[in-house]
Amino acid sequence: MTITKQSQKALNEAVAVLNNGGVVVCPTDTIYGFLADATNKKAVEKIYKIKKRPRSKPLPVFVKDFKMAQDLAEISAEQKKTLKKYWPGPYTFILGLKASSLRGTAVTKQSKIALRISKYKFLNDLLKKINKPLAQTSVNISDQPALIKIAEIIKFFGSKPGIDLIIEAGNLPKSNPSTIIDLTGKHLTKLR
Repeated sequence: MTITKQSQKALNEAVAVLNNGGVVVCPTDTIYGFLADATNKKAVEKIYKIKKRPRSKPLPVFVKDFKMAQDLAEISAEQKKTLKKYWPGPYTFILGLKASSLRGTAVTKQSKIALRISKYKFLNDLLKKINKPLAQTSVNISDQPALIKIAEIIKFFGSKPGIDLIIEAGNLPKSNPSTIIDLTGKHLTKLR
C-alpha cells in the first residue's frame, strides 16, 4: 500500500491501481472515498470487504460527464433538467439502469443505479483519464461516521489488506456525504 500527496504523479498511480483491479482512497468534493473500477466485480467486492458493507447495499458510481451517465442510466428529459441543475456537485441520483456492463454487479440493484458527477478537480481529472465509471463510497466501516482526517484514515486503513493507494489531500473540511435523491418514482424522493 502506498500513501502519496495529491499530484499528477498520484493521478497516474491511481489510474494504474484502478486499471489493475485495486482500491484507492481519494478525496472528493464532500469526504474521502474508496474508489474501484465499477466494471470490475472483484475490485468492487474488495470495497465491500474493507468496509464490512452489507452486499444488499449497492455502491454509488462516479461518472466523468453526462454522456457517461446516459450510457449507464435511462434518463428522461425531465430527469435531465434535474440532473443538470445539481451536477456537478454533492448529489447522487438513483436512476433506471440501462442494459450495460454494470448489470448484475454490486453497483446495481433492482435495475437501478446511483450516479454522481463530482465537482472535485482531481477526481474529475482521474475519471477523464481512466474513462470508466468508478464505484465509490465513504471511507469508514459501514454504519460508522465517515473519516475526514487523513491521519485517522492512515491509522485505521493504512495497514488493512485490500487498499492499494491512499491519495493525501490533508484534512477535508467537515462535510456530509452526498445527498441521495431517487428519481425513479413519480416524485423526486430524498433518501439521505
